Amino acid sequence: MRPGAASRSAGGASSRAAGEERALTSVAAGDRYEEPHDLPRLWHVTLSVSGQEAPLKEVRRALEQLAHDHPFLLTSRYAGDHAEIRYWEEARDLHDAAAVALRLWGEHRQSAGLPPWEIVGLEVIDRETYHLRLAEGFGPPPATPVGVHPF
Repeated sequence: MRPGAASRSAGGASSRAAGEERALTSVAAGDRYEEPHDLPRLWHVTLSVSGQEAPLKEVRRALEQLAHDHPFLLTSRYAGDHAEIRYWEEARDLHDAAAVALRLWGEHRQSAGLPPWEIVGLEVIDRETYHLRLAEGFGPPPATPVGVHPF
């Protein structure tokens, strides 16, 4: 950066006054670099919902709309009285990923026309655990084919 230029944050706003110098920091020889612990990570989410029987065509249409509204949705499986949604969530920690997952169905219920079902199951695992399970032959297979499918 040239002297006197203000740095820009991701939003484009100046993070310090023009002409203000940036403080430099150094790492002592032999110190190890450690990743900051508050960076977002990927979490594999499986959300299970169920309730009173609903017409299959309406359930499918609603899940397709949810997938359109929530582009990170990998796959949905459904029947007339239950569904399972699997997707990747980027979040700082498990608590944040779980909080988003627990709001997903309710927040999109009206906009996507989802059935008034309740959440009956939630699994949130980190990326490493997901891949370890697959390598050991446990856990759900990778979400293929992607999309909305009957059970």
